[in-house]
Parts: sequence; C-alpha cells; structure tokens
Amino acid sequence: MKKIDLHSHVGNFGSWAGIKSDIDSIIKNMDTYEIEKTVLCSANQNTNEDTNDAFKKYPDRIFPIVYVNPLEGRKCTDILKEYIENFGFKGIKLNPLKNAFVADEEAVDPVMELAEMYDIPVFMHSGHPPYSLPWSIALLAERHPKVRLVMIHMGHGHGVYIDAALKMARRYDNIYLEMSGMPMGSKIKEAYDTVGRNRIMFGIDTPFHHPTVEMQKVITSGLDEKGIEDVFYNNAKEFLRI
Repeated sequence: MKKIDLHSHVGNFGSWAGIKSDIDSIIKNMDTYEIEKTVLCSANQNTNEDTNDAFKKYPDRIFPIVYVNPLEGRKCTDILKEYIENFGFKGIKLNPLKNAFVADEEAVDPVMELAEMYDIPVFMHSGHPPYSLPWSIALLAERHPKVRLVMIHMGHGHGVYIDAALKMARRYDNIYLEMSGMPMGSKIKEAYDTVGRNRIMFGIDTPFHHPTVEMQKVITSGLDEKGIEDVFYNNAKEFLRI
C-alpha cells in the first residue's frame, strides 16, 4: 500500500539522542516500504541546508519544510522567506520543546502570518510540558484559523495529552494530526472517526522511529482497508496538495 510520511528528519541529533540520518538511507527505506514522498526537515534550525541538499538530490521524493525558531525574531522570518522563495520549501517546522517557547506565545505570530501569506502548512511538535501541550497549540490555531496546523505526534506518549489532542482537533478544524511516536493505535481510529477521516495522517519521525513500528500502529488500529489507505496515503496527498 502506498504511503506518504508526514514527518522525518535528515541530519545529526547529538547530545542525549546520539542518532543521525542521511538522505540515501531515508530513500532506501522509502523504496522498501512503499513510501512515495516524505515531508522532510533538518535536525534543528541551524541546518536547513541539509534538507535543501536532500531536496535537490531527490526533488520528486521530498516535500521540504524549513525549521525555524520564532524567538530569533527577524532572523527567523528572513530564513523563512529565503527558503520558501529561493529554494522552493513548502512548509514550516516549529518545535516549542527544543527551542523553549510556549506554542501560543506572541513570538510565533509572525511565523503564522507568513504561513498564511504563502498558504503553506505549519508542523508543530506536541506532547511535552510546559511548552508543546495540545491546549497551547489549540490557542495558536484559534488565533490563526486560516493556517493549516499539524500537531505532530498528536500528544505523544501521555494518554491525557493524546486525548487533549483529539479534543482540540475536534474544536478547531484547522488542526490536523500526525501519529508518529504516539503509542495508542486505537487513537488513530478514534481520530479518524471523530476528528475527521481526512485529518489524521501517517508519519515516521526518522531517525527516532523505524517505518515498520509506525506502520503497525496504523495496521492494527482497527480501521478498515479504506481507512488504512486514507491514513497512509490519501489524506496526506490531499493535505499537501500533491
């Protein structure tokens, strides 16, 4: 079954993680597991050139998004404009946990305004207090209703946060859910049934997870074959407009 991976990284994660990924290994996994396209970002806001190099090497397989830190102010917005206008990047990655900003703080507004102007989606890490909780992400979505906002990990590993991700997505129709790293397969089906069949999508989070692990959560979620196909492929194709 064809797939689109809504969330992976290229580059080196040092410190506590001690892992890295290169584009050729990513492409090899994509070929092995029938992944047609990957939404790709760098390991951090300082290494967007890694994504650009990957995109230039495999332009038909990569959907490149630019990783930025809103706390950097003008530097952040300049980087966004450069990568979107000059290099053809198609989305924005934000990580409140890594860059230590609360998801809905005012520093994020210029990023969201540019996302609306360019009509591109924003992908935001979720699930870790105090910075990236679903309630804060929902407040941001509420302020920017025209921006398509993907809640990466849909609450991540805490049951309360996962439940909150679904509740917030039901409340705000510009919130979409990506399920990598989220352990409860049943919540994928619940999202499909109660948030909307087109607002829950498959992701891997390379190099942190292997494709087969994330695939099994979708396959065993309780969805029928059409639902599995939607989560693996159809929803992301529609969302990314490809």
